[in-house]
Amino acid sequence: MMCPFCRQGESKVVDSRGSQEFVIRRRRECLHCGRRFTTYEKMEESPLKVIKKDGSRVPFDRERIRLGIEKACYKRPISPDQVEQIINNVEHCVYETFEREVPSRFVGEKVCEQLRLVDQVAFVRFASVYRSFQDVNDFVEELQTLRQRSQQHHD
Repeated sequence: MMCPFCRQGESKVVDSRGSQEFVIRRRRECLHCGRRFTTYEKMEESPLKVIKKDGSRVPFDRERIRLGIEKACYKRPISPDQVEQIINNVEHCVYETFEREVPSRFVGEKVCEQLRLVDQVAFVRFASVYRSFQDVNDFVEELQTLRQRSQQHHD
């Protein structure tokens, strides 16, 4: 780390502590002139891209996920904390599985998995948009699958 006073490159860390999220504040002392200065280290984030169905790429965005979930949960007994937990779970899974790019299908399926556990009506609403249901038969098929899963859990 270059000293801002004498421009020499040798310094030692005197004190180190976390400040904001993923930021480390370091108090340094120049080994040449003895003066002290503060530096901040921030983890470099490489933005994750979502590969959409048409092949285009957009930055991964928690707020887009939130909007989709909130629409699906409209007038359902789902708290903002539950919505936040779903988003956190999906984001964690995405960052754990992918480094640079994630298919939108993966994100959508993870949201579906989480919503299915929380509220089946919200799940069907989300799935109907995400999976582009074409008619009532698509709803019936999804509901039959839900019913079968529900019976398996009760047996």
